[in-house]
Amino acid sequence: MHIIERNNHKIAVAETEYVHTVEDVLDLMANAQYHGRANTIVVYKENLHSDFFDLKTRFAGEVLQKFSNYHVRLAIIGDFSEFTSKALHDFIYECNKGSHVLWTHSLDAALDTLSK
Repeated sequence: MHIIERNNHKIAVAETEYVHTVEDVLDLMANAQYHGRANTIVVYKENLHSDFFDLKTRFAGEVLQKFSNYHVRLAIIGDFSEFTSKALHDFIYECNKGSHVLWTHSLDAALDTLSK
């Protein structure tokens, strides 16, 4: 994990950390706070367990609830076009209308949005 500071916002970029359980999410948030005082975290799609993208498992809801409870913003980076679930695409669309969870295609796009 490394910390990027842009426009007085500290953003933790988790490049090698994997999120396979809710405990992993809590560890990720603790590390971001400890190492950089960051309240915003970027993760790559590839580092999320496949259950995250299957809304029926409710794993995504559990993960996003932790981010909400602890007031930590999240950006998920990747190409989501491979997913055929209309429900997932609707979920992504709704998340992107808010300011707490961002799904985007690149780190630069995430940093631009999160540092405003």
